[in-house]
Amino acid sequence: MWTFPLDRSEIESILPHRAPFLLLDEILELEPGQRVVAIKRVTDQEFWIPGHFPDYPVMPGVLIVEALAQAGAAIILSQPDMKGKIALFAGIDGVRFKRQVKPGDTMLLECEITKVKGPIGKGTGRATVNGELACRGEIMFAVK
Repeated sequence: MWTFPLDRSEIESILPHRAPFLLLDEILELEPGQRVVAIKRVTDQEFWIPGHFPDYPVMPGVLIVEALAQAGAAIILSQPDMKGKIALFAGIDGVRFKRQVKPGDTMLLECEITKVKGPIGKGTGRATVNGELACRGEIMFAVK
């Protein structure tokens, strides 16, 4: 179905997100309904840099979680019966930040769906930089 890695235009065929809020640069692996491995390259041109923080740019934790959620949404929305739908946050549990993410870093985003019941589901995600854990947690979603 796909040839990996998927680039941004191919990701946009799955997700409804667009710049500047599309936080995935590539999808390396994708098993619809099950798991994904994606990449976010953090550059010095990110929209949040002027304000977070001007002299010490650190990717906001909520955007790291959003990147994980977008990766997780790709798992769900890549299924043929989900085309054109939107996956919304329904909850965030047990999220922990273990490392700062800064311009020049490449985050590897790994997510796995653990439970789906109707339009509601849950998955686990982790973001690493150079093999070092940056963030982990559980994300609940609702498909609209």
